[in-house]
Amino acid sequence: MKKLGLIHTSATLVPVFAELCEELLPGVAVFNIADDSLIKDVIAAGRLTPSVSRRVASQVIAASEAGADQILVTCSSIGEAVERAATLVDPPVLRVDQPMADQAVAVGTRIGVAATLPTTLEPTADLIRRRAQLADKSIDLTAQLCEGAFEALMSGDSDKHDSMVAEALLKLAKDNDVVVLAQASMARVVPQLGAIDTPVLSSPRLAVTYLAEHCQA
Repeated sequence: MKKLGLIHTSATLVPVFAELCEELLPGVAVFNIADDSLIKDVIAAGRLTPSVSRRVASQVIAASEAGADQILVTCSSIGEAVERAATLVDPPVLRVDQPMADQAVAVGTRIGVAATLPTTLEPTADLIRRRAQLADKSIDLTAQLCEGAFEALMSGDSDKHDSMVAEALLKLAKDNDVVVLAQASMARVVPQLGAIDTPVLSSPRLAVTYLAEHCQA
């Protein structure tokens, strides 16, 4: 039986990915490593720090030593550290937003990216630019930070968060071929947008679908 190691920076993502893996990866054994100090330290510093990068590497190594045939890291903010850590282990390591970035590049040339945290917005935008370059495709990327939305969500005002995010997504959808959600927590807003023609991409399902299609051989 294949074994998938999931590394999270929030325990709230464990059931989200458990449901996706049960649906899309039947027969694959899944285990989780969750450490919310990673994202808390990134937010506090406003950037990916050397300390966080070292701890990400330790988590990836731990997942490898636990017997993972494939490792998925579910946080976009630590993507740069994930890519470096991937060189330290034998099993393939996937950052959660790579399949989303590749699909965005395939869908259109005008790409809108939305986030509620600057520490997530820039890593996702950077990844999309690099994946476009790898695909030899010229893109026009618009990054939109929903300032105050994350703080509203953390304070319990989910309605304010959803309203701010929805406004940003509708604006991006009007001016772009595709809209990318830099954080999985924003996907909850998509059903509130009504009928729009512009595709809105979120990373969790796309990442697990990628594993189902590429990593079970």
